[in-house]
Order: sequence, then C-alpha cells, then structure tokens
Amino acid sequence: MPRPITLAAAQMGPVSRQESRTAVVRRMIELMRQAAAMGAQVVAYPEACLTAFFPHWWIEDEAEVDSWFEREMPSPATQPLFDEARRLGVGFHLGYCELDTSGDRKRRFNSSILVAADGSIIGKYRKIHLPGHADHRPQTPFQNLEKRFFDIGDLGFGAWRAWGGVAGMLICNDRRWPEAYRVLGLQAVDMIFCGYNTPVHHPAAPDHDRLGQFHNELCMQSGAYQNSTWVVGIAKAGVEEGVDMIAGSCIIAPNGEIVARSTGNADEVIVARCDLDLGASYRETTFNFALHRRTEHYGMLVERTGRQAP
Repeated sequence: MPRPITLAAAQMGPVSRQESRTAVVRRMIELMRQAAAMGAQVVAYPEACLTAFFPHWWIEDEAEVDSWFEREMPSPATQPLFDEARRLGVGFHLGYCELDTSGDRKRRFNSSILVAADGSIIGKYRKIHLPGHADHRPQTPFQNLEKRFFDIGDLGFGAWRAWGGVAGMLICNDRRWPEAYRVLGLQAVDMIFCGYNTPVHHPAAPDHDRLGQFHNELCMQSGAYQNSTWVVGIAKAGVEEGVDMIAGSCIIAPNGEIVARSTGNADEVIVARCDLDLGASYRETTFNFALHRRTEHYGMLVERTGRQAP
C-alpha cells in the first residue's frame, strides 16, 4: 500500500558574515511558507544554515568561534522557525553548529535535527566524516577548517520513526562514504536528509573542480539506490564571502532517479510527492540484505590479500 508524503528541499543562497540569525531565520520562514503552500509536509534546510560557513576562515579568538554556535535548540533566534512550523503543521530538518557544554569540557559539533510538526525534536545527528584540515593554510584561496572547529560526531548514524516512515540524517561529506548510507539502510530507513556547503573549487585537488556537481549527485543517487531509500540533498549555494558553492539541491527516489532538482543558486524550494513504499520492491529483491548480503567474506578477502583499511 502506498505511503505518500510530500518532501521539500529549502535550498539557501549565500549568508553574509554580517547577516544576523534573525534575518536568516526570516528567510527560512519564507521558504517554509512557500513549501507549505506547495503541499510539503516536511521541509529540509542545508548544513550549518544559520550563519555563513565560518570554517572557511582562520579564527583564533575562542569567543568569536563560540559566537557561530548554538548553545540550545531551539535558541531564541530559531524559536520563530519552530513556532511557524507548528502554525503551518509541517515538520523540518535543520542543520546548525552546536556548542555542547554538558560534560566536563566544551565540545563543538556540526549537527542536524529532525523536528515534528508540533515543534518537538525527534532526533539529532552529529557529523562524523569531517573533511578539510586543522592547520593554518593562508596560501589557499579559502580554507576548510572543520577538523579544527568541530569534534567528530558521537551519536552514530541514528534512525527515527517519523512522518509515517523511518528517517535518518547525513551531513555534507558523509554523503561520499557508502558506509554511512549502509548503516542507515540496515535500519530500513525510508528517507535520508543531507544538507551540504560544498565549494566549487577544491584547493587540494583542483582537477576535481569540473566534476563537483556530478560527484554530488553520483554519491547521493548511489546511496539512495543501494539502500532503497529516498534521499533529500539540500545546498547552501552561491558565492558566500568570496567562496563559490555548488547548488544542485535534489530529491532522489529509491530507484536512484532524481525526481526534483533546483534550478539556481539562491533561495529556492523544490518539492516532490514521495511514496515511502517505493523502496520496498528493491529491499525485497535486489537489495534484500538478509538473502543476498554476505559480510562473512569480507574478512576472508582481508586474510587472503593482507590488506585492510587503515
């Protein structure tokens, strides 16, 4: 029996360094209203969408670094977004930077949450695959200091019952690693939300630049197909503080097909009516893990070749 749901990707254009969270949230509310008017039941926003992507800059002052992070969620600045979602009766996915002071030391995470239509938080994910570097590289056009500013996520790849199915989350670089999708696929997810801030230029490997959009779609389409799940990829795009970032927000079906795609690199909403049962036929046949997946042979391969992942 079909399980239809209308999902929306709320792509965002650049956020300036001076733009306040209040102003950004106003933009997000407008996108949410557009999505609701188009019938969306869930609206997904990009990675770290409340501010400009500060890991592109070398910052030494701890107070300034902390200023880019949220100490609570909802925060005073984001409460209007939660309130509007409740008024409209829509759920949402939100990527943000989280400052955690609950333990014996301060920790910083690149995080995302799923929020129900009543404003309650369903689940939280903290980014695991951190790209970039921790050392200062002033010779490059811009930096990617995620390894300096973020701790590795400690919550694993969770999945939650939500919106008539099972939902999971990835963040940006996670989408390039098949293991991330597979852990979610083993939990029978019906939908994965993945926000990203991805530069057009790759300073460490400029020969990859021309393939950036292709690789973006390739990894999400293969993750969707090989795990029989919908994938919603959401970009923060355009030229932000001198850094050009790819767009290409898209909604991908469990058969690997892109069913909706953004057309520009500014604020934009795309929607698709998604049958959560579309993945069932793939889960029961080609990607029937219990019937066809043979993990016991992976160890034999390592033993025979003497090679294993570092």
